[in-house]
Amino acid sequence: MKDDTYLDVFDTEEKAVDHALWLNFKYRIAGITFGVIPGPKRNFAVCEQATLEEMENSFLDILPKDYSEISYRKLDVIRQDEELLPHWEKIAGMVSIMDGEILRFILETKIPLERIIRHELALRGFDKNHRWCGFNKAREIWTNEK
Repeated sequence: MKDDTYLDVFDTEEKAVDHALWLNFKYRIAGITFGVIPGPKRNFAVCEQATLEEMENSFLDILPKDYSEISYRKLDVIRQDEELLPHWEKIAGMVSIMDGEILRFILETKIPLERIIRHELALRGFDKNHRWCGFNKAREIWTNEK
């Protein structure tokens, strides 16, 4: 939920962290860094580094490196949120529309989803910063194969 033009304010720390992680990924090419600060009403706000410096404040040290250790409890919180963040909505939607037998097959046969995603990205011809690099270079980047 937007508070104004420079702060995105959230009721929970978890949702603010999720939003900041997404923004850090989304704006990685521009080199813009986002973080979480205490919000105006005992809540949490996400802002960029430049805004933070204007406020003479510092980010809370709460952003994880990645989601590799995400818990089922956290997934419950995300899925039960009435206003899912757009990236979580797309991820949840992608999985929730898939046939249950396919999901069970993926788990049972240990299909490496990361490898499938890397293969798909290689087929698109873009590098890790979504810059066109050609199909051969993309294959090198995403699959470590020449």
